[in-house]
Parts: sequence; structure tokens; C-alpha cells
Amino acid sequence: MTTDGRPLAGKVALVAGGTRGGGRGIAMELGAAGATVYVTGRSSAAGRSDLDRPETIEETAERVTAAGGLGVPVRTDHSRPDEVRALVERIAAEQDGRLDVLVNSVWGGDPLTDWANPLWEQDLETGLRLVRQAVETHVITSRYALPLMVSRKSGLVVEVTDGNTARYRGSFFYDLAKSAVIRLAVAQAAELRPHGIAAVAITPGFLRSEAMLEHFGVTESNWRDGVAQDPDFAHSETPAYLGRAVAALAADPHVMAKTGRALATWGLYREYGFTDADGTQPDFAAHWAENLEERYGPLGDPL
Repeated sequence: MTTDGRPLAGKVALVAGGTRGGGRGIAMELGAAGATVYVTGRSSAAGRSDLDRPETIEETAERVTAAGGLGVPVRTDHSRPDEVRALVERIAAEQDGRLDVLVNSVWGGDPLTDWANPLWEQDLETGLRLVRQAVETHVITSRYALPLMVSRKSGLVVEVTDGNTARYRGSFFYDLAKSAVIRLAVAQAAELRPHGIAAVAITPGFLRSEAMLEHFGVTESNWRDGVAQDPDFAHSETPAYLGRAVAALAADPHVMAKTGRALATWGLYREYGFTDADGTQPDFAAHWAENLEERYGPLGDPL
């Protein structure tokens, strides 16, 4: 760790899908730890993506810089190999070939998820589009970014998912995408191990993202008002919690011991001691075991 408490000072990170939600939280906390963070996504000041949300990569990059790092926004559609190749070439040129942390957090699948119907009653093209958006984008990004890490024989790849068990996630294509992302971490870990590079998957608990706050009709300042609608919301966590988990992993000199594993905020806070933005330490697995397991069954053992 550096003497000023910025353990990632001098490090370079790419957060693919850093516009909002967990990706934004990760980018900001990597910045708070001193990293230079390339923040990418399709929503920028130049125009919104098809999600039509107001958050932008520029806004995230500004927050990274305000937190103590350096945020660099680069509008990138990670489903387009040519754009990802250009992004990585830019990072290599600007950072002398250095990339220490790759975070694959591209998602954008919420409006594509059909929670009501089984596979045989779902729209096939919509489901396949979800898989392309949530899985192929990660593959494309790693394909072009990993050579920067391999050349330096060091680095960390983080695949952001939902859940760290084999438990069914409630909708066929959603389940397929989130489970596949864990396998991406496992496969990359196997291939990167000889090069001294770690790859992990990570999940938040009940994430209090911008969209989730809107769903409950609250803001971060009065989020507890949403608990009346859903008691489980009381055990939610901010994107900063996930970000601090990733920053702790990135700063851990022994992170190779975790390579290939599916991790969670509720396990990592015990090891690294970080807190959420309000100083609490949410533990959604503990909440599940005490309040939801009887109704829905065990959450499942970590993969």
C-alpha cells in the first residue's frame, strides 16, 4: 500500500459498463484508491443508448476524479469488436501498454428480461439479444484487453454477475447470462494463471442502483422509505459496497489465491473490513438464511 493510503496509485483500470449501477460504483472506488480509470459505455453526453437513461460515462469519470483518481470517459459499444480494439489501442498508447484491472460490467439487459414466462413462451430474438449484450460483450472486451496484462505478467480481471451459486435466477435467459459470466471468470482464470493474472466473478447483494431507487420512488437520501414496499430493501447495498470489494481485491497482493472463484460482497467485507457508504456492512446472504430460506430454499453454496 502506498504511504498516502491510495493502494492503487499508478495503476490503470478499465471498467467496461461503468455508466451506472455496479459499474459506476466500481469505477469510483477504484478512483478513490488512486487508479486511473477508463470508464466506457454507450451512454454519453453525446447521446443516450437505447436504455434511454440519463447517466453518462462523463459523469462517472468526473466522480472518479473527484474521488481522488483520474477518470477517462471513452464512448464504446462493447458489442462492436472494432470499437473495443480502438479503445484498447488508446489505453496502450496513453498508458505505455499498462492495464492492471479489467472489469467486465456490461449488462443493459433489464428491459430484455422476461420474468413472467418460461423459455417456450418467450420472444427468442429478445432473449438472444440479452445473451449477446450481457455475455458476448465481456468476451470481446477480454479478447482485446488481456494481451496488455499478459505482456506484463500481472493483473486482475473482474466479471460482474448476479449471484455466486448455481441457484436458478428466475428467468431462462437472465439465468443463462449471469451463470455464463461466472464461467467466463473460471475459464479466464485457467488460461491466465500461468501468466500470474487473476480472474474472478463477483456479485453484489440487493443492489441499490439508480434504477432500483427509481423503482421504489426514492432517492439515496431517503431510500429507507422504500422498505414499506419491500422489507428486503432494508438489507440493500449501494454500488460503493461492490466498488470497495473490487478495490480491495485489486489491492490484495495475494489475490491469485482467489482466482477462478465466484465471490460476493457479503463474504469479502468480512475479510477486508470495508463498509458501505453509510458505514454499515450489509450481508444479504445472512438475511436470506434468516428470512427467505424457508420460503425460497437455500441460497446455495458458492461456486
